[in-house]
Amino acid sequence: MSVFEIGAFLIGLAALFGYINYRFLRVPHTIGLVLIALAASSVLLLVEAVFPAADVDSLITGVLERIDFHETLMHGMLSFLLFAGALHVDFSALRRRYRTIGLLATLGTLVSTLLIAGGTWILAGVAGHPIPFIWALVFGALISPTDPVAVLGIFERVRVPPTLKATLAGESLFNDGMGVVVFTVVLGIAVQGSDPGLLRIGELFVVEVLGGLVLGLIGGFIGYRALLRINDPNLAVLVTLAIVMVGYAVAIRLDVSGPIAMVVAGLFVGNEGMNYAVSEGSGDYLKEFWSLLDNILNSVLFLLIGLEVLIIARTGFTFWVGFIVIPVTVASRWLSVVLGTTLLRRWEIFGNAAVTVLTWGGLRGGIAVALALSLPANEYRPFILSITYVVVLFSIIVQGLTVTRVVERVMPPDPR
Repeated sequence: MSVFEIGAFLIGLAALFGYINYRFLRVPHTIGLVLIALAASSVLLLVEAVFPAADVDSLITGVLERIDFHETLMHGMLSFLLFAGALHVDFSALRRRYRTIGLLATLGTLVSTLLIAGGTWILAGVAGHPIPFIWALVFGALISPTDPVAVLGIFERVRVPPTLKATLAGESLFNDGMGVVVFTVVLGIAVQGSDPGLLRIGELFVVEVLGGLVLGLIGGFIGYRALLRINDPNLAVLVTLAIVMVGYAVAIRLDVSGPIAMVVAGLFVGNEGMNYAVSEGSGDYLKEFWSLLDNILNSVLFLLIGLEVLIIARTGFTFWVGFIVIPVTVASRWLSVVLGTTLLRRWEIFGNAAVTVLTWGGLRGGIAVALALSLPANEYRPFILSITYVVVLFSIIVQGLTVTRVVERVMPPDPR
């Protein structure tokens, strides 16, 4: 199949499943796509198990095998999704909670990684699937960062105080840099069996995170200056597309964090650019364009997440172990949030409601699946991939569908 045919297949399937959800399920669009794609995949797997010669899933698996999920998301779709998400985030609200965002994105990610690794290592041994602790750390590193695509997509429809929403959005946007550094370091130790040393880890962090920040500021400033001289909405869209595509390509070449660069550039253009550089008409046009692109890419991404079970099932799907790991991931998230908010009580006020919302709203998504799919082929990859997929599905479907009720139940009438 050609690239065009693959794109047509995915867009057509997303439109069909979106229509079915709109008419019958009526759950949030992205969650509905995951549910319907997962149900369709499960039916195909069941038919194939009963009638092995039928080969009913050959068309879909043929498309999925042509798509490198990790490459497609991490070096393609993610740049547009993060820029689009950051474009709509209020920077002033982020600034008011910068301590919380910074601590949760760094220390919180590290604590969660260690807690999840310890719990998974113990449970995997008890369940009869023992793995070395270093590979449990690999799983902890890839599943700990909250997914900005999932978080921003769900919390567009959930009414929470602006500072709390900014905390969730900011943490999910910025903890990718920390998560990628931790994942890269731990995976390197697991594969090569050598400790890179604190100096090398610090160098990797500085290059990845600070390099991404600097690149994002440069890209955002260039975009701001260009938009300042433009009164053509179509050209303004072209400029922002160039910021994203050129900026992410440069980030890949320089080995700095592309996600952080896109977040910073999106915040710059979405706040300084929208307030001072573009006319009201061009600003509205820009926001509508990026919202549309965001919705289309989100639809394809969540569709792929639901269909990816057809590929993962062929690697040795130990899905039931994933169910016993789910409580570990949720509890670890809660403990990391409690630790972070406790350390910050001198400067900021948090209630039990904030801790609950931050815990239950810390969703995992396609980035975790993409990192799991990037693992080298060995005896532990199928297990890690299986439990990652189950945790991500639980996060998107169960947490995503219930987060509104959780917020309504725990938030006081006039929350801070």
